[in-house]
Amino acid sequence: MEKLKKMAGVTAAQYVKDGMVVGLGTGSTAYFFVEEIGRRMKEEGLKVVGVTTSSQTTAQAEGLGIPLKAVDDIDVIDVTVDGADEVDKNFNGIKGGGGALLMEKIVATPSKEYIWVVDESKMVDKLGAFKLPVEVVQYGADRIFREFEKKGYKPSYRMADGERFVTDMKNYIIDLDLGVIENPVEFGKELKAMVGVVEHGLFNGMVNKVIVAGKDGVKILEAK
Repeated sequence: MEKLKKMAGVTAAQYVKDGMVVGLGTGSTAYFFVEEIGRRMKEEGLKVVGVTTSSQTTAQAEGLGIPLKAVDDIDVIDVTVDGADEVDKNFNGIKGGGGALLMEKIVATPSKEYIWVVDESKMVDKLGAFKLPVEVVQYGADRIFREFEKKGYKPSYRMADGERFVTDMKNYIIDLDLGVIENPVEFGKELKAMVGVVEHGLFNGMVNKVIVAGKDGVKILEAK
């Protein structure tokens, strides 16, 4: 699996050219993309500026000597490469398994090209087997949790070391065990309309390319 993730990450790095502003994703597959950018800077003299999607990626990029800018200091990102937890045949996806969905979506939005790197196990017919992360403000979180329970969404708080997990943006994550999401676009709108929900992990119609590494090699899928 690690080998497949590395193949996908290294392939995605080929889309990065000199002078670009690059969105650096978070998670186990995006990790290899960031490592490859660091290698290319050191060995090939590649010159880029990175915008990170989490404190974890910031630490990795700084360790590799990748110069960084804050997302507030740029207008356009040339290309962002990130992982995904599930991708359906319509190129909708679930992200946020690493807890960075809000920052990831903020960086994805001004990106000219948005690429996901995944191993073949992440490709699904319908989203929902992977629990859907919903980032909520701490104030009133239990009220939102009870609302999700009433709707039958089987919520659970994301935990870390026996405490509620707190995101880089100081919010909680409630994971919804939905099984199948029949209409990701409509469901995303329903979640966004709830007061106290900051963001959800449905990334609908955002991605341009999905790089899929499998036992038969790497496939590059283009969104219509």
